[in-house]
Amino acid sequence: MVPKIWLTKGWVSNLLSPLSWLYRVLVWVRRILYRWGVFKSEKVNAVVIVVGNAVVGGGGKTPLTMAIVEHLKTSGFHVGVISRGFGRSSTNVRQVLAYDSPLDVGDEPLMIHMRCQVPVFVALQRLDAAKALLKTYPQTDIVVCDDGLQHYALARDIEICAMDSRGIGNGRLLPSGPLREPWPRKVDLLIHTSHRSFPEGFSSTRQLSEQAINAMGDVITLHSLKKQTLNAVAAIAQPQAFFDLLEAHGLHLDQKINLPDHDSFGAWSPPSNHNLLLCTEKDAMKLWATCPQAFAVRLEFEPEPSFWLTLDKQVNAVLKA
Repeated sequence: MVPKIWLTKGWVSNLLSPLSWLYRVLVWVRRILYRWGVFKSEKVNAVVIVVGNAVVGGGGKTPLTMAIVEHLKTSGFHVGVISRGFGRSSTNVRQVLAYDSPLDVGDEPLMIHMRCQVPVFVALQRLDAAKALLKTYPQTDIVVCDDGLQHYALARDIEICAMDSRGIGNGRLLPSGPLREPWPRKVDLLIHTSHRSFPEGFSSTRQLSEQAINAMGDVITLHSLKKQTLNAVAAIAQPQAFFDLLEAHGLHLDQKINLPDHDSFGAWSPPSNHNLLLCTEKDAMKLWATCPQAFAVRLEFEPEPSFWLTLDKQVNAVLKA
């Protein structure tokens, strides 16, 4: 959850402003060192698309990443995904496999692999993950990097910035505001993953799937749950957004349980009221190990058609070049 002080220019934010200026200088120096070649930015033998955020916290980049992967697969490309695997206990470069624990590879990389059925590699340095992916799958045409807009060691061909309803918050850099780097900043595509915070960029729609599934493969419809009293848990950056979408389906939530983003669920147990429990698709990667009866509800994310047209043009331009 993003601190409220990052949404307004209150006294706490003002107090932290000197540190933000120091952070701004560090960001500027780092960019200059990459531009001068002191720090190396290495290109790999594939089109690299980086999907990231300008601000800290979730901005809808992983649903966007999965939508991009599915679109590129439909267009006939061989696609692979790389990630840092935030929250994982391991530090090695490794391929994400269906039987892996999310604690070892990260919940989001495992979810991407399970949903999109493409090679996914994780590493502390995304460049290492890209090299490992291409060595194992040399036929890969396009590498999509889930997060990493500020990871300049990996040269990229297309940069996509996901922006949620918070926009750029109070417009200040860390720690006075939520920005990872000064904004505006040049990107190839800007997409709003929820309500627009400013006019530039592409729109998208997001809604929950009508069906939910548990670890045993049981499927239910959200429509069939409208007369029940339910619990919902979310360990994502914006948990209230998940609860709002459930309630928009006409569901009655008795308990809305917020946990920290990427929580392991190791110390958590379901409420004792025996209500049916709903969770996000990402949380199911870890929750099902101890609570297989929880029903995961998939988020269906779809950019506007002009986003796909623009992305296709940019990908084809890179391939021709």
